[in-house]
Amino acid sequence: MNKKVAIVGLGFSGFGTTTPDLSYREMIFEAATRCYEDAGGIHPQAIDSFVASSEDFMEGISIADEYVPDQLGAVLKPVHSITGDSLQGLASAMMQIKTGQQNIVAASAFSKVSNLSHHEHLVSYATDPVYIRPFNENPYFIAGLEMNRYLHETGTTRDQCAKVVLKNRYNALKNPGACYGARLELEDVTGAPALSYPLGIYDMSGHLDGAIVVLLASEERARELTDKPVWIKGIGWATDTPNLDSRIEGMGSAVYAKLASQQAYRMADINNPFNEIDFAEIDDTFSYKELQHLEALNLCGPGEAGRLLELGCFSPDGDIPVNVSGGSLGAGYLHEANGLQRLMEVILQLRGEAGPRQLLDVETGLAFAWRGVPTATGAAAVISTRP
Repeated sequence: MNKKVAIVGLGFSGFGTTTPDLSYREMIFEAATRCYEDAGGIHPQAIDSFVASSEDFMEGISIADEYVPDQLGAVLKPVHSITGDSLQGLASAMMQIKTGQQNIVAASAFSKVSNLSHHEHLVSYATDPVYIRPFNENPYFIAGLEMNRYLHETGTTRDQCAKVVLKNRYNALKNPGACYGARLELEDVTGAPALSYPLGIYDMSGHLDGAIVVLLASEERARELTDKPVWIKGIGWATDTPNLDSRIEGMGSAVYAKLASQQAYRMADINNPFNEIDFAEIDDTFSYKELQHLEALNLCGPGEAGRLLELGCFSPDGDIPVNVSGGSLGAGYLHEANGLQRLMEVILQLRGEAGPRQLLDVETGLAFAWRGVPTATGAAAVISTRP
């Protein structure tokens, strides 16, 4: 279990609000091809194992993992399917290497949400069938309830949540892969039509199609494949109950983020995240979630995220830049590929390939993903240029 694991290849495809010219299999093929080329032109037959993160509901196909091997070049190879966020898939791929079972593993995920006419119906079907689903409400009312509770418990203001939207959508203007970049004013967000009080329509991320593939390797193989590896220093994941009345600390806190990050920090030997992590790409599916997650990830104290945001602490030139890519609010939400989307930005920053949004002198980044309403599942990964 002491083997070091590096990310040696990255490829992505799609990244549009709709992609009528590409099937999800074509998107994955493009992403995989670019990933393998990025890893020194490795042939897929040289890859030992493959991990795919997908959800049958989202794909409209049962036993969706049966459709995985072809586009990844994984025919007659071990394929492991994770029904969860793609950072959980990354953890599975990493464990295959750390335990000595494999040396090179590919992890993939995608979103083709534009194929769905009513995504909220799928989300509603995942809610509690006895107490929640019979209300026949838009499932995002759960987010409104959580946001209201979070504001009440921490003293965070509605305006501070709106400023998350302003920051991330403005950051996205420097990201050519972002679909929701914009320069907004505070009144645009606070005065927008309500989604579920106090959540407005600008407080929720827009959907995105896309596919991402990353290639992991043991230390020995990593140094053979690339001269720009980035290393997985720590990873963790956790799930609180999805039942609203049974969560460990109620609806105002993100226990899953706290537990997942503690596991990742412990593995990475990080004692003070604020001082030891240079930047973070974290879930902002809803505006309040960025602030809630910052506190749960111990990047600031309880109830401090909103104030620090207003002071510019999380801006690209702040003490710890957060979602310089635009996050999901600015770039778009990739559903089960959301974790790899956050990881992708961390990789690009650490390799100095982030273009106009490139940060200076960064060595260690944090990627964090939440699986979304109605779950309480999160995964965190600490990535560094140092082995």
